[in-house]
Amino acid sequence: MTGPAPLLAIEDLVVDYRLSRRVRFRALKGISLDVKPGECVGLVGESGSGKSTLGKAVLGLAAPESGRITFDGEDITHARGATRRRLASDIQVVFQDPYGSLDPTMTVSEVLAEPLVVAGTSRAEARTVVADMLDRVRLPADAVHRYPGEFSGGQRQRIAIARALVRRPRLIVCDEPVSALDLTTQATILDLFLELQRETSVSYLFVSHDLGVVRRICHRVSVLYQGEIVESGPTAAITRAPEHPYTQRLLLAVPVADPARQAERRAARLGLG
Repeated sequence: MTGPAPLLAIEDLVVDYRLSRRVRFRALKGISLDVKPGECVGLVGESGSGKSTLGKAVLGLAAPESGRITFDGEDITHARGATRRRLASDIQVVFQDPYGSLDPTMTVSEVLAEPLVVAGTSRAEARTVVADMLDRVRLPADAVHRYPGEFSGGQRQRIAIARALVRRPRLIVCDEPVSALDLTTQATILDLFLELQRETSVSYLFVSHDLGVVRRICHRVSVLYQGEIVESGPTAAITRAPEHPYTQRLLLAVPVADPARQAERRAARLGLG
């Protein structure tokens, strides 16, 4: 028996960045992966591995040289203009920096209502949706009158998540959404992602450098190294017994609370080269 058809499918994707008139850097070298409905797929790698570039390509912010991106069977590889605006109701993003992604001159109500009003929702209905979203991400009702700068980092990320959810998307690209937060706040936000997925069946493409974070939230994971996937599979298998040396190094870089074990892991990581 085969499972559900992928919601998002990426096939042999190649993305170049032009460094000068004659020089290009190949950020992605034939990447293939998919995300099924209601699934969280992790894309993990160090800085410069190309993981954020893949997320940008899905969002239409990076132009592929070749390959194919389909969403619900529709080819969106080079979607622009009206098509991309239509896709915004189904594909949203949560960025790494919760403050930089929110307009500091707008109240929370305005931040959350804007994508609804642009899509044609009445202001009265938008207020109802905003109130519901604030409740879902566990922010007080009076947050609507306040500005992003009045909130903590974790609270601002909750606002960013609420904004991504207001149009009831089917897929959210999560680009390092907890890396700027302390460990306690990270855990709270990850629990929120899981709870919202259970409630709404939204799919996540979850970009991270941290296998520990990916292990907590993702069903499957692909490990990206220098623009290529070196290992992929169920998250439990990849994080329990990784086969590729690069994945092994990433796993050993995940901190543990025991200082003696941490020292052993550091030594083992150095031993991998």
